[in-house]
Amino acid sequence: MLRRLTADDPRFRSLDFGPGLNLLVAETAADSSDKDSRNGTGKSSMVELLHFLLGARADKKHVATRKQLREIFFGLELDWPGADGGRLTVRRRGVRPETVLLDQRPEPDTDAIFSVGGPVEIATVEWTRLIEENLFGLRGEQKGLSGRTMLSFLIRRVSSHAFNTPTRTNGQQPEADAAANLAYLLGLDWKLAAGYREISAREATRRQLRQAVNDPVWGRIVGSTSELRGQITIAEEEVRRLEEQVKAFRVVPQYEELKRRADDIDRGIRSANAQDAVDRRNLSDLKAAVAEATDHDVRYLEPVYRELGILLGDQVKRRFTDVKGFHESIVRNRRRYLAEEIQAIEARLAQRAAERQTLGLELERVLHTLNEGGALEALTALQQALAQKQAFVEALRHRYEAAQTLEAGALEIKAKRLQLQTALKGDLDERVRQTDEATVLFSEFAQRLYEPGRLAYLEFDAGPSSLKIVPHVDSDDSRGIGNMVIFCFDLTTAVVAHRHGRGPDFLVHDSHLFDGVDARQVRRALELAAEVTEREDMQYIATLNSDDLQKAEHLGFNASPHLLSVRLDDRYDDGGLFGFRF
Repeated sequence: MLRRLTADDPRFRSLDFGPGLNLLVAETAADSSDKDSRNGTGKSSMVELLHFLLGARADKKHVATRKQLREIFFGLELDWPGADGGRLTVRRRGVRPETVLLDQRPEPDTDAIFSVGGPVEIATVEWTRLIEENLFGLRGEQKGLSGRTMLSFLIRRVSSHAFNTPTRTNGQQPEADAAANLAYLLGLDWKLAAGYREISAREATRRQLRQAVNDPVWGRIVGSTSELRGQITIAEEEVRRLEEQVKAFRVVPQYEELKRRADDIDRGIRSANAQDAVDRRNLSDLKAAVAEATDHDVRYLEPVYRELGILLGDQVKRRFTDVKGFHESIVRNRRRYLAEEIQAIEARLAQRAAERQTLGLELERVLHTLNEGGALEALTALQQALAQKQAFVEALRHRYEAAQTLEAGALEIKAKRLQLQTALKGDLDERVRQTDEATVLFSEFAQRLYEPGRLAYLEFDAGPSSLKIVPHVDSDDSRGIGNMVIFCFDLTTAVVAHRHGRGPDFLVHDSHLFDGVDARQVRRALELAAEVTEREDMQYIATLNSDDLQKAEHLGFNASPHLLSVRLDDRYDDGGLFGFRF
């Protein structure tokens, strides 16, 4: 149960709650004017503060984060299983909404060597988890269930338009989310009810893709399954080829050194070939010179001189002979020199031929080694190319899945929806005890508000988009009737959940629930709440305007045992919940 709502600001008017029915009344002060209003007294703010202290998100519009209040520590004392004295106090303020302060550790710290008493600060997310475990019996992550959502059914907020329909607490709340949490509170198979969430998500994705495919740019990005299937096949083949190359690759440690040696050998062979060309040209010239270096026949000179009648003396003949011998000596020397040069060139050609053969064999061995393997840099580059191609294939597969999701169309979704709907119908047939318990309670409560014999029941059905839980009361469609349907439904949900350990023992309603409700139904609702909470050992907290309460009292309702000591009024200075106006 909720026990006490406080603040560290002395102006705040603390509220003490007890078991059974608790009424916080806002009245019109004797000296108020026609311009004063009870809408600013703090009735709805009390509800907002309860949510704030029970882990609700606090945006900039929340009352606790307003400039005048954000430094104030608000506190809530409530019953807590396992706590010292059976109670736990949580404190939180708007300036640091991400954390809460607890007056004691709510669960044992298994990592601590010594137990440490006193306040402990924890994250609001952790506090929400503790609420789910201790107030709703949830252990671990339960996808589709939320303690905050279930609290919103037990403490409805007018700021979230929670009084518009019984089975939702927010105008933007998905029907499948609300139904899953209601199913848990009422003892139905909430997992089947939560299954609609996945189908709805897939359907929303399909609608978005269908809209996007009309965009020609996006259409080219996604593509069709037929096109992508072929692209994936080719890309996978390239990946396979690269994988084989990487697998067969052998790293040569002296790769760069061998590469440089091969280049040196190649340059040496090309240089030898160039030198051979020069030597062969010189050899050809030398052989031609040898052929030209012969003795010239001069014997024809004597007959010529004789015929001319000229006699050559012995001295002339001797000098002629000397000249001839000198000439023959020069020819011999030239032949010998040319022969030596020819021999030297031929030796160099033979030597280079042998060197070329040796270099050729060495080059063949080096090239063979290089062809068998490569450098580490080459392997790294090959692996990078493989990784890029694998990433490309993965991207193609994602596009293929997106295209499949789009092209699968509504048939697959419809089939899954039908399968889930069938399973849920079967489960409802098996949980007759749970549905009967809730239906009987709702009917009892509705007939107490109106008259016996009034047709009132709960309809449970597996709808196409969610579990359908529809409260029915045979009456007109007035706003007052609709609000009392919410009252009966919430009271039914709270009682069933508390009986079976799936929910806390409190229920809170804002005065907006009683707007437009006939005074007779207000009286009966309050009497019913007092009776049921006493019988079920529960707590019901409601805020009321004084004129609504007076009408109920005029019809015989005794409010005195249930009134809180604090009464709110519309005075400007200190009549409201916070003790000042802002």
